[in-house]
Formats: sequence, C-alpha cells, structure tokens
Amino acid sequence: MYSIKKSVTAQKATTGDGFRGFLARVIASGLYVGYLPAAQGTAGSLWGPFVCVLLPESFFPSVWFFLPILFFIGVWSSGLAEKYWGHDPGRVVIDEVFGMFVALAWAPINWYTLGAGFIFFRAFDILKPPPARWSERLPGGWGVMMDDLIAGVYANLMVRLFIYFCPGIL
Repeated sequence: MYSIKKSVTAQKATTGDGFRGFLARVIASGLYVGYLPAAQGTAGSLWGPFVCVLLPESFFPSVWFFLPILFFIGVWSSGLAEKYWGHDPGRVVIDEVFGMFVALAWAPINWYTLGAGFIFFRAFDILKPPPARWSERLPGGWGVMMDDLIAGVYANLMVRLFIYFCPGIL
C-alpha cells in the first residue's frame, strides 16, 4: 500500500497535479483560452489587446513594473505546464499574452495600434527570426517565454515605425 501511494504521489509531482499544478495550468492556458480546439496561439494573442482595452489609461505608465512580473509568472507556469502537457504545448498561451503586452508597451492604445501590434506580433511569433528561434531551446518555461519576448520586441519596434510613418491616423 505504501509503495503504491508513494508512486502516485511521485507521479503527481512530475505531472503538476495538486493546487500548484492546477494554478500553473490555469495561468499558462490564459484562463483556459489554450483549451480551444484550434488557433490557441492566435486566441492567446488576442488576450493582450482585449486586456489593454479594459485597463484604465492610468495603468500603462506602470508597465515597467508589470511586464517583468508577468514574464516570471509565465516562466513558472509554462515550466510546470510543460511537465503536464509536454514541450511547448499549444495549450500554453501565457507567452502570447505576454508577447502582445510587449508589442504594445508604451504605445498609445487605440484600434490602429492594437491591430498593428497584433499583426506584427503574430507574424514575428510565427516566423521566429533570430534569435527567437534559438531561444526556444532554453530549458522549461524560459524557452517558452523568451521567443515571445523577442517577437514582442520586434513587433513593438514595428508598431513604433507604424506610428512614426502614419501619424495622421492616431
């Protein structure tokens, strides 16, 4: 009896069961958005603009504080979720949510920048230009989050160019 109970406990620890594992999977899946049957990455990427529309403008100056916290929460939750679902699974969308926040960081929030940020981020997330592709090789949640951080930085630069070259639409 003891060896069976010990074996089940060891299995739960490696698959992320328990409250900690449950919480990690809820966060990593973007509050269950990652459970959609298709296009989980796109749906996860839409969380960023959706949340930006809901947040008050007074929140955006504190993005310096918020982004690192979201990044490390994403590393933790996606690392545990990988133990349950396998390497960089489609259900993990916290990286897309974070990447979209990076793509839109310090940009004026309106429908044009939200749309441009979404399109640029999805393009860079799919194409994974260097060093994004290489960063996927990092262990655990670090690889899951880093490629989207890099895609978000590229997208943010493109959003800034969009704002610079199209000032009349803002």
